[in-house]
Amino acid sequence: MEIRDSRRVPGPNLHWERPSAVLDVSLEPAELARFHEIYPEQLARMLAALDFDGSELKVRRFQGGASLATSAPIDSLYTATEVNEWAFRATQAILSGAPAPELEPDREKLAAGLRRERGQRKRQRGLAREAARRHVAFLPDDRVTSIGMGSGAISFPTNAIPSVDSIDWQRVHDVPCVMVTGTNGKSTTVRLVGEIVRAAGKTPGVSSTDWVHVGDVELDRGDYSGPAGARLVLRDERVEAAILETARGGMLRRGLVLPRVDAAALLNVAEDHLGEWGVDDVETMVAAKWVITRAVEKHGCLVLNADDPLLVARAQGYAGKLLWFTLDPRNELVKRHVAAGGAAAIYDEPALLLVRGGETRRITDVAHVPIALGGAARHNVANALAALALADRMGFSAEALAKGLASFRGDPTQNPGRLNVFELGGVRVLLDFAHNPHGYHAFFDMVERLDGKRRAVLLGQAGDRSDESIRELVRIACKRVPDFVIVKEMPAYLRGRELGAVPAVIHDELAQLGIPRERIEDAPTELDAMKRALEWSRPGDLLFFLCHSERTAALELLQGLGARGWRPGEPLGA
Repeated sequence: MEIRDSRRVPGPNLHWERPSAVLDVSLEPAELARFHEIYPEQLARMLAALDFDGSELKVRRFQGGASLATSAPIDSLYTATEVNEWAFRATQAILSGAPAPELEPDREKLAAGLRRERGQRKRQRGLAREAARRHVAFLPDDRVTSIGMGSGAISFPTNAIPSVDSIDWQRVHDVPCVMVTGTNGKSTTVRLVGEIVRAAGKTPGVSSTDWVHVGDVELDRGDYSGPAGARLVLRDERVEAAILETARGGMLRRGLVLPRVDAAALLNVAEDHLGEWGVDDVETMVAAKWVITRAVEKHGCLVLNADDPLLVARAQGYAGKLLWFTLDPRNELVKRHVAAGGAAAIYDEPALLLVRGGETRRITDVAHVPIALGGAARHNVANALAALALADRMGFSAEALAKGLASFRGDPTQNPGRLNVFELGGVRVLLDFAHNPHGYHAFFDMVERLDGKRRAVLLGQAGDRSDESIRELVRIACKRVPDFVIVKEMPAYLRGRELGAVPAVIHDELAQLGIPRERIEDAPTELDAMKRALEWSRPGDLLFFLCHSERTAALELLQGLGARGWRPGEPLGA
């Protein structure tokens, strides 16, 4: 029995909408029953001794442990985490045969810490109440606290918040704001929405997996799909519309950065990142991503994928406003929803349609959505539908929707590593970050719709995937037998395996699929694998580069070849 993680979760979260202190613990099966009997008792003892009014405990069990959430006001969360840890140690002692520990002197230490915390954050809590009364955003953290969003935001040092009465509330307002989550397609979708905002003549703020952008300005580079990226966007006074990629990790660790947005999209749910933060199966993953609905169920719009059975099942009984999107104009759920007056975004080839209030508008045709590759990239058609639905809910015109979708090229500058297409002397190279079964299916379903004389594919995977997961990806990639397979080693992604272990699994599955050994080569790195495929290529070929560990170098290589007009058979250079 041990503590896995102890953290503050200030936003709406998997447990409930309330700010909480969360303790994740590992438990042996023999400990489960007694732990869940003793821990609440010990927690309640200390909470009562500290006069923690209104705090409650919520427990979420998972394989091998539990997640224990204690609700607490924002000015008491640090102390609440310490109370959780005290209750765990007390439970541990009792389970080992010791008597229940005395409250003192720990109670006095915790009480002193609680007094300090409440004193330091008294004005933060008052500001939160006033912002809620005025229906504007409130964004707290340890260093900065802000009210409003974007062009209507005002920020203060958390240790120097002015009195509520001294603030110029006339300056404070929110801007249109949406969130996007899902297993795949999040980054592409938020960037599409950002391009629509730009087409409308407004300044978008976009947080995503690769960067935070405000208009044409990159604020920072890195994975900003969590609360930190959202705060950068929401506090920037240049922002006129905020588009926030909202990954499940951030929701599980910190909850939602905002309790209320105009619309939120849940694009899809599939197997990925299982085993992290107590999410051990797809059903729990659906629940983890469903947290985003807390921001829209009472006053916004939830944009959902009607082609995802998991989401369709979860949406039954959802009390909020729904907008479904689908690639199938015959989808019965969507037809019933629209007939009842509901809203939908529908791909009725070749048209992208938006239905609202009984009116159907043809926003654009798929030929005018570059990232859709003429409809072959159906996953990007789905992303485009989600994007136009979100932008419509933000109040942007049909003209802006069409213009934004048309101007988003999805190239390495706008959308690095996500279906970047390079035409190199008659060879078409598709570079993509697909790394899980759902992403592989989308990529290779698209590949089936593309013409090419010969086909080459790069195969490799991180070492923390199971053998069966690696084999499944190989089967998906080789459903149509490629003419050339390069098995790449990924030294930076060994994650506990020895060099050669993952390629060995891939080779064995390729043999079981009956792919001749003479069609297969090995490469020591991802970049070496790409170079070998380019050396093999001839005009008319299709090369599929599934890129994970050396994306920046890969993009530089391909962009450099394109800039100098490289053709097959010519040297690649250094």
